[in-house]
Amino acid sequence: MIRTTTSLGALLLLGLGSGIGSAAEPPSAAQLYGEHCAECHGQGRLGGMGPALLPENLSRTSPAKAHTDIREGLPATQMPAFGDQLSDVQIQSLVDYVFTPLPHVPQWGEDEIKASQIIHNAPGSLPDKPVYDADPLNLFIVVEIGDHHATILDGDTFESIYRFPTRRALHGGPKYAQNGRFVYFASRDGWISKFDMYNLKLVAETRAGINTRNLAVSGDGRYVMVGNYLPHTLVVLDASDLSLIKIIPVGDEKGLKSSRVSAVYQAAPRNSFIAALKDIPEVWEISYEDDAKPPYTGLVHDYRKDSG
Repeated sequence: MIRTTTSLGALLLLGLGSGIGSAAEPPSAAQLYGEHCAECHGQGRLGGMGPALLPENLSRTSPAKAHTDIREGLPATQMPAFGDQLSDVQIQSLVDYVFTPLPHVPQWGEDEIKASQIIHNAPGSLPDKPVYDADPLNLFIVVEIGDHHATILDGDTFESIYRFPTRRALHGGPKYAQNGRFVYFASRDGWISKFDMYNLKLVAETRAGINTRNLAVSGDGRYVMVGNYLPHTLVVLDASDLSLIKIIPVGDEKGLKSSRVSAVYQAAPRNSFIAALKDIPEVWEISYEDDAKPPYTGLVHDYRKDSG
């Protein structure tokens, strides 16, 4: 029998070289983000069901507050607590990671918005009569965030009329055109969808931003205004086919600071949109009248600016 021997030092080197007895490398902050955060906040931290996690979108919080939020979660939101899954060191590495600027933040401007437009059914190409017997002005829409579908219910019987897939993570609630035929959806990743409630078909889709808050439809049914978290813009679309009309940068009067849009609403009595800003203490009113009068800068008693 032939027996070979080697030195203890050689055995140790062999063990180290093959990984025997060595500790696994701890996950990096990027790996932790991919495992625990990306599903809601998007790949690349650009937002999804949750907001984008970039320094310019975190100006209203602090690293210490973010550490607490990750560890304990946020009540009454979909943000869970990770304190039982991650150590304080790992949580701090995530905080440092999301407060670090990206080397390049993707742009989403005129070219990108126009290129994203999808026409599923050209305006005017679908019949103007409902394909079901239910009252078209007595319907419910149930948005199912978990599996990204929406269900239309008969308002009299509460029975399902139609269920269809939607863009991921709809937010802000569906918004109806004045006649009730069309409904508009906004997803957190910026997609705006127009759906024909008579024919149960998509009409058009356009991606208006990277991380979107909500939309509003003008009282006259001509315009859709979209409020974005990223980029910091308001986007005006043609309500007929969701083609781009205008991009409005959102920032303070001096041009020193930009802001996310908390929400946008339509104010039918004033023929205008109202935009609430997140990062600067301002509320904007934007008229959609063709012959809009000059803005009134003083305090008013009610929506009629000349009422005293």
